[in-house]
This record gives sequence, structure tokens and C-alpha cells, in this order.
Amino acid sequence: MWLGCHVSISGTIDKAVDRARELGCTTFQIFTRNPRGWKAKKLSNREIEEFRKKMKEFNYSIVVSHMPYLPNISSPVQGTFKKSVSSLIQELERSGELGLKYLVVHIGSHLGRGLDAGIKKAAEAVNTALSKVDNNVIVLLENMAGQRNSVGSRLEDIKRILNLIEYPDRVGVCIDTCHAFAAGYDFRTREAIENTLRDFDEIIGLKLLKVVHINDSKGDLGSHLDRHEHIGMGKIGENGFRELFHNPHIRDLPLILETPVDSRGNFATNLAKCKELYL
Repeated sequence: MWLGCHVSISGTIDKAVDRARELGCTTFQIFTRNPRGWKAKKLSNREIEEFRKKMKEFNYSIVVSHMPYLPNISSPVQGTFKKSVSSLIQELERSGELGLKYLVVHIGSHLGRGLDAGIKKAAEAVNTALSKVDNNVIVLLENMAGQRNSVGSRLEDIKRILNLIEYPDRVGVCIDTCHAFAAGYDFRTREAIENTLRDFDEIIGLKLLKVVHINDSKGDLGSHLDRHEHIGMGKIGENGFRELFHNPHIRDLPLILETPVDSRGNFATNLAKCKELYL
């Protein structure tokens, strides 16, 4: 079972590996830098060596990085778009240095310029970054919840972006269950999950589904509310995740928690719940 969560890199980046191991994760996700700023200090050789050494020591073969919060690869604003592409290039480089397998990217917002414009900008950003960085990191486009002006909440929109990518072997998809549910894709029953995955396969192809962000949803089906909830405490519910974990197309993929940390639970409690539902 490839099960983990998004762990902190506080202190030194190699401590993320320690935190993942302490939680019992078999995979995990990180930001390679402060996610709330544009600039990042270059990783030192020592930081890279320590991170890679611990990954090997603790047998982590699949580790995921996530783009920072500020970049918007669908932005029509040239200044923001240029900085977003630079950030994507930088994250591809850093992920490669650290030996990470995937880089998850939010597709972002067209800011009112229209879906067609946003799709073209997103593809342009990914193509530019992949043309500048030659490594083994695979860019994963993450689906959106359908907020106003968002790009990529519908599978058809993600497929349109993928069709424009000039490096098809270097891209894939990360599905976030909360985002998908909020966008109208049901995960509450076995039949609903089978229907959603059949749609994914027909539109995009299940071979391109590489990682799943497993988050319950505070919002109802089709609410377009991007609010993560503890596993089993939201609108998808325990039965939905039990069926999801037993689906053959999902069961063996890296499953990454991005659930809340509050008085009702934390990553440890959510990992325990997932293991209970997985068995």
C-alpha cells in the first residue's frame, strides 16, 4: 500500500523523510521550499545528499513534490504567468535534484479571460518548463474543484491541456477526491466510483492517473467548494473511501493525504482510518 501524507520540511528538508517514517508513511509529499513566496534558496549539495540518503535508507521509491501556492500557470497576466513558469522550471529542477518522481501542479485560474485561454496558457507553461528541464520528473496536472474561473475541474478540460503538451511521456494526472467530488464526480458508492473512473478512462485514460490526493469533502457533490475534511467525516464518507481503496485502478497508486489538522484529528488519525478502510 502506497499511503502517505504531505509532510513539513521545517528545519532541513531531509527531516521530511524522518517525519514520514515516524508516521508510518510508505510514500509522502512535500513542498521543496516555502510555499508562500516566489523566491527560494538553491538547494545545497549537503541538503540534496542528506535527503537522498534518507530516502534510500528508509526505502522511499515514490515521493511527490507539490508546486507552491502563488504560481498560476493559467494566468492571462503576463507578469504572473512569467513568474509562474519560472517557478515551475525551478520546481522541476529541485524535484530532480532530490530524486522525486512526480511534481503536482494546480492548473489554476483564467481570471475571467475564458476557459479556452486558460487551457492554452496552462499547456504553454508546461511545454516551456519541460523544454527547459531535462530530467525524469513527471508533471502531474491536479484537477480543480470548479471554483469561479478555475481551469481543469472537468476531465474534458484536463484532456484538452494534455492534447497540447509536446512531451506526452512527461505528464500525467493527480486526482484530488475532494476537488473531484466538489466538481460533480461522485465517490460515495462502488457504482459511483466505477462510473467516475470509467469516465476518466474514456476521456483521459487511466494509464495517466499516477497519484491520488485522498481528502474527504466538507462540501456537497457539485458544490465547487474546495474544503478538505478528515477521512470519513465529510460528504464522501467512510463507505466511499472503503470502496475507493478496494478499486483495482486505485488500490496500488500512491495515496496522499492533505487532510486538516485540528481538534478532531491529524495525519496520524487519518492514516489509521485509511489503513482500517483499506484492509
